[in-house]
Amino acid sequence: MIAASISTLVLAGVMSSFLMLGRSGANVANYSVMEAQSRRALEEFSQDVRMASAVTWNTGTSITLTVPNNYAPTSGVVTYYYDSTSQSFMRTPRDPTAASGTTTTLIRQVVSFAYSRYDRINNVSTADMTTKRIQLNMTASTAAITRTVPGASNIILSASFILRNKYAN
Repeated sequence: MIAASISTLVLAGVMSSFLMLGRSGANVANYSVMEAQSRRALEEFSQDVRMASAVTWNTGTSITLTVPNNYAPTSGVVTYYYDSTSQSFMRTPRDPTAASGTTTTLIRQVVSFAYSRYDRINNVSTADMTTKRIQLNMTASTAAITRTVPGASNIILSASFILRNKYAN
């Protein structure tokens, strides 16, 4: 009877440890996927912003960059935007005369998104002509897998990317 009681306590400890490790592993996997997506998205965005010679603010969550010597069939024009319906940050190289281009989803499950823009002396910019730096701020989130594995969220604040090839007033 004593051996059975001790065995039950040991098994309960082993099971709770096993479940805790499983939940932790699932949580780490969620963070890993979000981190990889955000790093890839920021890398692709930063390359285009740094090479851009012009920027056009379409909306608060959409900008169009002119990137010389890149996206040759589309005259160097690429649009980065946040789609709140699909909760995705996307990139579309497009010809200004065409209706659409091939869209690439850079990061999924983005629950909030905002661009910030600054002039050459670090003041908040309100015009395309004076914009010299761009920064992204977004929050990615995953849903809970089960009742025991909570969802994960990741707040992503990018570096301030300087448009090196753009003259700003």
